[in-house]
Amino acid sequence: MSGAIHQEVVFKASPEQIYEALTNEKEHAAFTGAPAEIDRDPGGAFSCYGGQVVGRNIEMVPNKRIVQAWRVANWDAGVYSIVKVELEEQGAETKVALDHLGFAEAQQEHLDGGWHARYWDPLRQYLS
Repeated sequence: MSGAIHQEVVFKASPEQIYEALTNEKEHAAFTGAPAEIDRDPGGAFSCYGGQVVGRNIEMVPNKRIVQAWRVANWDAGVYSIVKVELEEQGAETKVALDHLGFAEAQQEHLDGGWHARYWDPLRQYLS
């Protein structure tokens, strides 16, 4: 479990708008087009894409940072990776820095492309 992804994307939106989209189940469902259940508290469970992605929130710093124990539902039982999302205001824009660590290297390409196709591209469209 040594896979690692680092991505940085910039959105023309505030950190608050991005944090809400990522952590509010209604907004998450709206931008992804798939059901989401999100308990926004540290330790709270989440389920996105109709249960395809599940996990627990480890650290939640509103409008700044999200850290999650994150897994795809078809991974072996008990196998989790760590996802950290940092939000940095840059004038009228926000830089989102993603670090996704601790997954099987065979998943690298799929997960790397998935963050863009399932999160960043639809989020950009949702925020415009």
